[in-house]
Amino acid sequence: MKRIVILISGRGSNMEAIVQRCAAEGWPAHVAAVIANKPEASGLGFAAALGIATAVVDHRAHASRDAFDAALAQAIDAHAPDLVVLAGFMRILGDAFVQRYAGRLLNVHPSLLPAFAGLHTHRRAIEAGCKLAGATVHFVTPTLDHGPIVAQAAVPVRPDDSPETLAARVLAVEHVIYPQAVRWFVSGELSIAEDGVVRHRGGADQLLLG
Repeated sequence: MKRIVILISGRGSNMEAIVQRCAAEGWPAHVAAVIANKPEASGLGFAAALGIATAVVDHRAHASRDAFDAALAQAIDAHAPDLVVLAGFMRILGDAFVQRYAGRLLNVHPSLLPAFAGLHTHRRAIEAGCKLAGATVHFVTPTLDHGPIVAQAAVPVRPDDSPETLAARVLAVEHVIYPQAVRWFVSGELSIAEDGVVRHRGGADQLLLG
């Protein structure tokens, strides 16, 4: 039984989707803990209500990024995870932290990477005149919002879209592809080729058109 630790900063809607799908579909895994960098993160209440262990490692209580990363790693390792999932975790993690969990650290980014890495992805996509936007699940590497792509979902950018309406449409497909990607990982269904391309061993479609 694989052990999953999920990191959040707020509501953790992707965390909720993963927890719910894991239980409903009977994955060979369970969510061992949910850890937040903010004590006010509302997702902690959702996890605690389901009996999932929770913890807070407040980044504001640490003098440096390295000190925060070390404390966070200690909290994570207490649960001996096979997979660490970033679900709306709004902190940039240092290279040493990322390398510590190399190959078992997943993130979802609200764009079709490598396009629009970083912040304000929806506004930038609209301003660029994109006809498609979307989300990407990827393995985390030291380069921000880069790394081997596990799955992507694309949604249309409508002429009357605002960043908020586009964000809502993208979040809905995140809730589909992120749990799917996590399930593939814990079931041993993913492989990473020497060229860094992630493939599903059974040939499942890694693109969702929303």
